[in-house]
Amino acid sequence: MHFELVSEIASVVTITSGRGIRDLARLRRRYGAGRWRKRKGSAEIELPGGEIVLAELHWYEATGIGRREFKIKRLL
Repeated sequence: MHFELVSEIASVVTITSGRGIRDLARLRRRYGAGRWRKRKGSAEIELPGGEIVLAELHWYEATGIGRREFKIKRLL
């Protein structure tokens, strides 16, 4: 689902890092080598219909590469 961040991401927590990430090989092939971490946090997002909601987001992040592959896990 496509969405746009409306606010800053709050309550950021690292779920796992390094070899604990199932998709580590794919991330390295696609975006390059880095210290990959899977993270979660909450933020206000705008859905395609224009509705603004608070949601829990999950994404991958690496130093020097940035945040990649945001996913909405649930609406809060």
